Amino acid sequence: MKSVWILLLALCCGRVLADEQLLTLSTRPGVSQRLLLLEPAGKPLASLILFTGGEGTLKLGDSGQLGAGAGNFLVRTRQRWAEQGFQVAVVDAPSDHPDNISRNDFRSSAEHAADIAVVMDELRRRAAVPVWLVGTSRGTTSAAAIGIRLQPRVAGLVLTSTINHDRGNVAAMDLPQLSLPVLLVQHRHDQCKESLPANVQPILDGLLKAQPRALLEFDGGQNWGDPCQPWAAHGYNGIEDEVISQIAAWIKQHQP
Repeated sequence: MKSVWILLLALCCGRVLADEQLLTLSTRPGVSQRLLLLEPAGKPLASLILFTGGEGTLKLGDSGQLGAGAGNFLVRTRQRWAEQGFQVAVVDAPSDHPDNISRNDFRSSAEHAADIAVVMDELRRRAAVPVWLVGTSRGTTSAAAIGIRLQPRVAGLVLTSTINHDRGNVAAMDLPQLSLPVLLVQHRHDQCKESLPANVQPILDGLLKAQPRALLEFDGGQNWGDPCQPWAAHGYNGIEDEVISQIAAWIKQHQP
């Protein structure tokens, strides 16, 4: 039934959609990590691990259905990343933190990094290509913290609508450790107090050794509802294709 639904979506929307499968990986003792895996049509150019924002949960069902987070910028656009030639993993919360990985600083923990290290191993087993970490909103806390812990194994970071205030502040991390490519992405009209454009500079300043480091800024689109939710400027509502195409081009340009 799922394959038929994917085909109908493709016919309706004029897109060739990547097949999507649910993986459940054993990570730490007694802990499992679920993710959605999408493969591109040809050999992947790179692998992307996508970290959703908010509580960090997708509540993936046994058939791969999303129980939460479907509207998140990275989650709702996962097919478009595969269309750009990437192998894509959209990670759920691990089994020992099923309701919230933003609580108690789990996103910055060694345990979170250990779980994602297993995901990286699985992606490399399937395709021997570089692995990038891509986060949005509170997902940038995960991507940046894991990038610092696992730097030798990470090709680069992409941080969109980066948390730059209070809990999970990326600017407060040990950013000078990072020597890999780092791309920051920001909507100029993001009104979420956790990711205001005015507070991006301290993150750039902290990336002393990142080679290269860059900031992509965007305008336009729709700005609906809560300023920290995905249908506001914070989530690049209405300009998804433009944002993804520019990020993808940057990743391809800076492959190791």
